[in-house]
Amino acid sequence: MSEPDAIECWLTDMDGVLVHEGHPVPGAAEFIARLSASGKRFLVLTNNSIYTPRDLAARLAAAGLRVPAAAIWTSALATAQFLTDQRPGGSAYVIGEAGLTTALHEAGYVLTDLDPDYVVLGETRTYSFSQITKAIRLIERGARFIATNPDPVGPSHEGSLPACGAVAAMISKATGVAPYFVGKPNPLMMRSALNAVDGHSESTVMIGDRMDTDIVAGMEAGLRTILVLTGVTRADDIERYPYRPTRVVDSIADVVPLVDRSHLAPDED
Repeated sequence: MSEPDAIECWLTDMDGVLVHEGHPVPGAAEFIARLSASGKRFLVLTNNSIYTPRDLAARLAAAGLRVPAAAIWTSALATAQFLTDQRPGGSAYVIGEAGLTTALHEAGYVLTDLDPDYVVLGETRTYSFSQITKAIRLIERGARFIATNPDPVGPSHEGSLPACGAVAAMISKATGVAPYFVGKPNPLMMRSALNAVDGHSESTVMIGDRMDTDIVAGMEAGLRTILVLTGVTRADDIERYPYRPTRVVDSIADVVPLVDRSHLAPDED
């Protein structure tokens, strides 16, 4: 077999990898600093479509992580890029927050409830019955159904919150129409991130904390993958899956010394 290409780009999930419940994971600041010093291109990925990259950069800075807004890629940005590719200058009825509406506005989309091309569902803390009802009726009239990500629940200090996937399931049950999910585990999210960072799958590594989203999406996009055990997936969960990450490490702190390496060898069995 041929030697794998040298590592030129890094993609990393945010929650569970760099931060946990608003606090930095030990080693995260060192990882970002090492990436910045190395000159290698990188992006921080998140399925959360609530915030703009600038908002997220400020939230990460408050946690002690200096990540420029240009190095953050959200499911909202991926969704806006996807819709621009599919139907440039189209229209959409949007259920979501500033992260999603800003991305669509900047992509040249008109946000309207008058015969839109798409109904686009994202994350929000204020899902309303009237908005969901309007989305159902527009889909029944022929609007195409797009959702930023399939996550059924999101975390909070009080416990789980219903997220985009859960609300999408309600709309699907009412209409009989399944949405097209743009965010992870759709490898389209990885492909759009690669395009944004001018990277190639053969020379890029994806870091994540979930086998069923980050790792499978990275694998299907042709990337090498690193699973960290500071988030959702536990070590004894890995064998349940029919695929494996390239590497498994305890935390992002273990990835810091890998940044300066030119290649990433698989874990030994």
